[in-house]
Amino acid sequence: MSKKAGPGFYVFLAVFVFVVLFPFFWQLLASFKPPNELFGEAAFRVWIDNPTLDNYVRVFSQRPFLTYLWNSTVVATLTTAYCLVVASLAAYALARLEFKGKAVVLGLVLAVSMFPQIATISPIFLFMQETGLTNSYLGLILPYTTFALPLAVWNLTVFYRKIPVDLEEAAKIDGATVLQTFRKIILPLAMPGTFTTAILVFLAAWNEFFFALTINTEEAMKTVPVGIVMFQGQYTIPWGEIAAASIIVTIPLVIMVLIFQKRIISGLTAGAVKE
Repeated sequence: MSKKAGPGFYVFLAVFVFVVLFPFFWQLLASFKPPNELFGEAAFRVWIDNPTLDNYVRVFSQRPFLTYLWNSTVVATLTTAYCLVVASLAAYALARLEFKGKAVVLGLVLAVSMFPQIATISPIFLFMQETGLTNSYLGLILPYTTFALPLAVWNLTVFYRKIPVDLEEAAKIDGATVLQTFRKIILPLAMPGTFTTAILVFLAAWNEFFFALTINTEEAMKTVPVGIVMFQGQYTIPWGEIAAASIIVTIPLVIMVLIFQKRIISGLTAGAVKE
């Protein structure tokens, strides 16, 4: 018989949710506060005496924030598309083909994703500089694959292993080629896992800071994380504008996750139960 959760569990859950969401709530409050309420005793108040939208207006009127948003969207989207195409083929081969050293390849894929960015930034930057790819979208997409592609390959390999081999054998008997089987049978069945992987890769590329800071130095090519950091001046830090910009950036991601939460959950739980 299943046991019902006691009141202590719900209290713990409420406290946990409060602790997790409190920084976002406080950031939202700061985005509506005028400068005089961001410091001193007023900074610790939950209520706002004079709420204002000036911080949001200044983000777009005094900063090229729309350019930052466009750059991040292009880079994250193209990185996700590229990684999904390459990772789908690689993961299918790792999940279905039998060859020597497959475990080593999977281990290397996992090891590459663990390399710290500081250890790879120098050779990557020199390569981008020599090939003239600095201050370009491609100059960020290629470095982003160093952490996004291993993540996608590892996740998709697990999902493809979950799909029964009998389906592929039946398709082979019907005369389907390997590519047709992969495109018409494997990909539709692995869609929850593919969608989950796409979300994870997109978020990783969207939030990346170090490569974007080093490789793209022109104002017109900066991404959102770098652009927000550059809000600060020589003597002042516009906390209200920074809070407003962070809220603007976070809201689309939250909406996307809420809309596709069923697919994300089904993808994350795929393969969790051994049959």
